[in-house]
Amino acid sequence: MFKFLKEVVGGSGTGLKDLPYNIGEAYPSAWGSWVHHRGTNKDDGSPVSIFSLTGSTAQDGHLAAGRNGVKRLRTVRHPNILSFLHSTEVETYDGGSPKVTIYIVTEPVMPLTDKIRELGLEGTQRDEYYAWGLHQVAKAVSFLNNDCKLVHGNVCMASVVVTQTLDWKLHAFDVLSEFDGNNETSSTSMLQYAWLVGAQYKPMELVKSDWAAIKKSPPWSIDSWGMGCLIYEIFSGTRLGKTEELRNTGSIPKSLLPDYQRLLSSMPSRRLNTSKLIENSEYFQNKLVDTIHFMEILSLKDSVEKDTFFRKLPNLAEQLPRPIVLKKLLPLLASALEFGSAAAPALTALLKMGSWLSAEEFRVKVLPTIVKLYASNDRSIRVALLQHIDQYGESLTAQIVDEQVYPHVATGFSDTSAFLRELTLKSMLTLAPKLSQRTISGSLLKYLSKLQVDEEPAIRTNTTILLGNIATYLNDGTRKRVLINAFTARALRDTFPPARAAGIMALCATSSYYDITEVATRILPNVVVLTIDPDSDVRAKAFQAVDQFLQIAKNYYQKTNVAEGAAAAGMGSSSVPENAGLLGWAMSSLTLKGKPSDHHAPVASATTSTRTQTTSSASSGMLNDQCACVFLGTSVSSIYLF
Repeated sequence: MFKFLKEVVGGSGTGLKDLPYNIGEAYPSAWGSWVHHRGTNKDDGSPVSIFSLTGSTAQDGHLAAGRNGVKRLRTVRHPNILSFLHSTEVETYDGGSPKVTIYIVTEPVMPLTDKIRELGLEGTQRDEYYAWGLHQVAKAVSFLNNDCKLVHGNVCMASVVVTQTLDWKLHAFDVLSEFDGNNETSSTSMLQYAWLVGAQYKPMELVKSDWAAIKKSPPWSIDSWGMGCLIYEIFSGTRLGKTEELRNTGSIPKSLLPDYQRLLSSMPSRRLNTSKLIENSEYFQNKLVDTIHFMEILSLKDSVEKDTFFRKLPNLAEQLPRPIVLKKLLPLLASALEFGSAAAPALTALLKMGSWLSAEEFRVKVLPTIVKLYASNDRSIRVALLQHIDQYGESLTAQIVDEQVYPHVATGFSDTSAFLRELTLKSMLTLAPKLSQRTISGSLLKYLSKLQVDEEPAIRTNTTILLGNIATYLNDGTRKRVLINAFTARALRDTFPPARAAGIMALCATSSYYDITEVATRILPNVVVLTIDPDSDVRAKAFQAVDQFLQIAKNYYQKTNVAEGAAAAGMGSSSVPENAGLLGWAMSSLTLKGKPSDHHAPVASATTSTRTQTTSSASSGMLNDQCACVFLGTSVSSIYLF
């Protein structure tokens, strides 16, 4: 049973049972007596970290130090210091004995030792990441010592945690104290919780509790020593067991060794200030540190510097540790693009990094930024988006395209730049399949109708090709209303030969959408004319189209004959027409034209019949077989009797 005792510096005031966070599994390691738990927000399920510290009585020294840590963590804010969210203190009863527990809720982090093991980086990439992490911790320590005149007191591997973006952050403020160097004889309780610090992490003056010497020393002297301990633990891969181990420098990078030795100077006054370590150390001058640093101060860079940087970034990203690129650089880049501080070439780098993500991660981490960029008024951004649409278009949902993307893209159809109009047109190959029928009929087709008479012949040609490609996404009514007119009345009559060729190809590609009447009366007449086109390519495509559509007509004729034959057989009627006598008379009259009508032969003679067949064969020789089939599809009586 939980009972509320008191709120600790900004807690909820309602006890653990009403804590707006769920406490999850604990990590195997944490600083001091704290236990580091995974946690989630009860409202939205977002991850957090929850640190708990339990003491036997309210007067327990660990609890007093923990309260100091909560107060300090809540009031000290810096990008490289763990972000405080919430805290509370509760009392529980175990077998009648009260126990007090302090809870601190922070941004979600992971112990440094666990994260290093999880990443498994090696070689140059490992050293670059360590350099970035140490750089961040050094900035936090410098802020405490130089700006706030505070002493952390226990900088070590256990007091560093790693965020979801792989940033290193300093925490464990239980020992944190003001530096009281103005009054050497003061008996104030500077570092009153120093007893929590392991002896192996203490410089000699702190081991001896020589407060006079400590107060004469610079504010950074104790924490500079701690930085040296942290560096040793990181590169050795083990926790520091005793102070003498710091002399084992075999694992320390050569470029960092001089600074490492100065941090661990036996004379406090000669220890290296962490601010100087940041500014002057050769070890921090590498591609990863430089790249992230450039991104963090991007707003201070001019357009030339940005353009040069972003053009190099795609290739540079391949050389950097992949986890750092995806979890640190990618969010920085996305944010820079969203808020307008990044140039258009940054989009290429964003998509390059995004290609290394899974499909689900891409939709979560990259796609929202891309969608927001479509609202940008920067023409170069719009051009970059359209040029790379094939890399992300498939990930866009139909709703996002129809409601958020297309309205912005559509402005490009009427842009004064022909290049942007053409890019907008080409983008429809990707976007049109995701548009609603209402948007296609009410907006897109109107724009395409205007582009078919655009002043740029290439745009007119591409518009026809696009219509052929998106025909399958139109409903039947729209296809009948739009396609034939677009291809015959405009494309086939265009003055630009490739546009005419495109019209022919579009008709062939969409042939399945036309009925036989449209083929015979609207398509074939317009295509046949182009068999004598001045352009050889147009002529060749016209002949191919004529063959294709005549074959359609022939197939229709054959199906009709089969259907008629089946119908006649079903009715049991003779295959000889009822007007066979009249038909025979009419044919005989045509054969005996110019002779007296008083011949008594009821039908033409064998000689006449032979002549008729010869004449008919000679006439049909002037047409190809498909044309003959078209004519044979019509009733003989109707041809000749009218």
